[in-house]
Order: sequence, then structure tokens, then C-alpha cells
Amino acid sequence: MPPALGSTLLLTLLLAVGLVFFLRAASKDRTTVVEVRSSRPPLEVLPVMTAWLKQRGWLEQESNPERRLLRFRGQVQASGGLAVLLSLLGGVGAGCLGLVLRQLLPQLHWWPLLLIALGPMAGVLYRRRAARDESVELRLISHDQATGSALRLRAHRDELIALEQELGPQLGLFSDGNLLSSPI
Repeated sequence: MPPALGSTLLLTLLLAVGLVFFLRAASKDRTTVVEVRSSRPPLEVLPVMTAWLKQRGWLEQESNPERRLLRFRGQVQASGGLAVLLSLLGGVGAGCLGLVLRQLLPQLHWWPLLLIALGPMAGVLYRRRAARDESVELRLISHDQATGSALRLRAHRDELIALEQELGPQLGLFSDGNLLSSPI
């Protein structure tokens, strides 16, 4: 085997490994728990948060006053554009692997190029793993008229960031700031 062909095969296999890890990362569950405080009382904070969640398409699933818990649920959809991109990347990667196999094993003729048909499987796999039921939990930790309210929120990281950015100034929400400063 010529050295150039060996290195091309290695790079092509690394491309396939990278695609697998990208698929895993794109459909990974990013549920996070964060504590948020507000200087306002819970009777002002909770209705605004509830209305904001309902406006974004979340459905109220459970309201438990004894446990001071509100739970919402929703269906998260996979990104169509990302599914197409992953299908294209999978097709190109499989085509590259087919060309390398064709050079390594010429007796197979052009059959290895049929690996291109596996490309759309990457998009289908992503759509199946990324579309799932998610939930948002709001738990009132403390409610003191003098100090305001403290909430423990459990939701997808992107939803928590949107909540902090959109409702933070309106409700005077503050947390440790880890959501907005994290590189991931």
C-alpha cells in the first residue's frame, strides 16, 4: 500500500469517528439545574415565568403547592438544517471511504461507492435522538418578603439561558452567572 493511500485511509477513518462524536454531541441531553434569586416576592415572579413558558409552547404538567413545585413539559424538535448537514457530511465521508477502498481493493470495482447511500442515515439517526420530551421544573426554595425569592430551575441549558436573558432584567433575576459564561 502506498504511503499516501495509507494516510488518506487514516484521515477518512478519523472523519468517520468525528462524525460519530458530532452526532452524539448534537443529540446529547443538556439538562441543567441552577438556582436563581430575585428581589421580588414569588407572587410576582412565578406568574411571569409561567406565562413566559406557556408563551414559548411549554404545557403545564404538574402544580404541587405542598412541594412548591411547578413542572412543564414540551416536545423538542430536531433541527432540519442540521439533519441535512449531517446527511451531507455522512454521504461525503462514506463516499471518501468508498474511493479509498476502491483504490485499496480494485477487484471490488465501483461497489464501494455505494457506501454513499449510508449518508442519510446520519441525519435520520440525529432526528431520532434529538426529538424528545423535555421538562422544565420550577421549585420555590425560599420566599421571604424582605429578601425576595429563590428558585431552583431544572431545564435544558438553552432554555435556562433564554429565561435568564429575557426575564432577568424584568424580574431582577440573578444567579452565579455560570450559564452565560460557560464555553459549552
